[in-house]
Amino acid sequence: MHGKGKKSLFGRLIGVAALALSASVRPAALAAPEPIRLALVEATSGSFANAGEAVYRNLVVAVDRVNARGGVKLPQGARPLELVRYDSKGTNDEALAMLRLALDRGTSFVLQGNSSSTAAVLIDALNKHNEREPYARALLLNYAAVDPALTNAQCSYWHFRFDADADMRMAALLDVLKDDRSVKSVYLIGQDYSFGRHVLDEARAGIAARRPDIRIVGDEVHPLGRVKDFLPYAAKIKASGAQAVVTGNWGNDLTLLVKAAREAGVDARFYTFYANALGTPAAIGDAGIGRVLAVAEWHPNVDGAASRALVYAYEARFPDPRDDYVHARIHVMIEMLAAAIERAGTTEATAVARALEGMRYDGATLGGLEVATMRRTDHQLIQPLYVSVMERAGTPGAAHDNEGSGYGFRTVRAVPAEATALPTTCQMERP
Repeated sequence: MHGKGKKSLFGRLIGVAALALSASVRPAALAAPEPIRLALVEATSGSFANAGEAVYRNLVVAVDRVNARGGVKLPQGARPLELVRYDSKGTNDEALAMLRLALDRGTSFVLQGNSSSTAAVLIDALNKHNEREPYARALLLNYAAVDPALTNAQCSYWHFRFDADADMRMAALLDVLKDDRSVKSVYLIGQDYSFGRHVLDEARAGIAARRPDIRIVGDEVHPLGRVKDFLPYAAKIKASGAQAVVTGNWGNDLTLLVKAAREAGVDARFYTFYANALGTPAAIGDAGIGRVLAVAEWHPNVDGAASRALVYAYEARFPDPRDDYVHARIHVMIEMLAAAIERAGTTEATAVARALEGMRYDGATLGGLEVATMRRTDHQLIQPLYVSVMERAGTPGAAHDNEGSGYGFRTVRAVPAEATALPTTCQMERP
């Protein structure tokens, strides 16, 4: 992924830097505009710090892109975005404390995603805050908390989800599993909290509906973020004779699971939500080729100039291969937020939420990435999904590797946006 395209990007970045330097020496009388602060409430320490840092890096690139073109345009003048980190340390209590701190500082836009449990408590807290403080309302922009309840029974006017929910992801994965006639037995394993349990429930029901001939030979949950040695779990998977493993695990809980499976000699395909990064490809190595699958709204080997442009921009800012984990949905989220603020002509949360509802994103500023729409009824982004399989980098369809591991992912099924949409039970209360 190097060459003339990347060099030209560096040239453009140098030009942007020169303009920024020029702006920094303006007369003092021309005060810099007040930034629009985005509060990232996420674990950047503890068991899931790697996932939090991956999110932060993507947000840095996305925010820089908006600021490089002059910031967010408002009637009073353009304003830059400013990203502020609040470490939740992976606990709900700390996340609530960080939310209160951000709100006390006048923040209107809160970003969170790594944990549906945390998202649920933040949504509840924002509902109460926004009712109590109508002149200081805030929105929660969710890039990864995928428990379907968040846009169904717990839906809120103040919450927008930019990731596909667990049921949407699982449907895409199981449609691929359905067509693999060699699989006759499956082991289900997940994290013991709302999202992890829901994933296993949905997998159980989905397999029964699509392939009633498949036997479920294992079905268990484990403590979230507390297991350091997954070899006992891997040994049970091996002893079961499972030909496939379905898991919604993320972060170190996924990396350590697949690493233990490799060490135990588990001979099964892994159907996952997140196996394409955070150390997982390197951890499983050659054992994952053609056997480890993931589902996401995008991956670096999706065909087209748009994918290459996004990868180039990210690598220009974070060239260390170990930092190579691009979340396209995070870039889409920031672009849609900036567009909604401009459409509303204000940073006031109620007006911005109204502007986000029904918004169609055509990817113009990211080189034409796939079209996505923010569904008005439940604030769920409807976007394409890709099921991909791990391959050695450089093989057809897997030109780009992940995190310098030497392994990339190749698309096995692309699901258009309209085919991913599922019904919602949301009964949203609007201000």
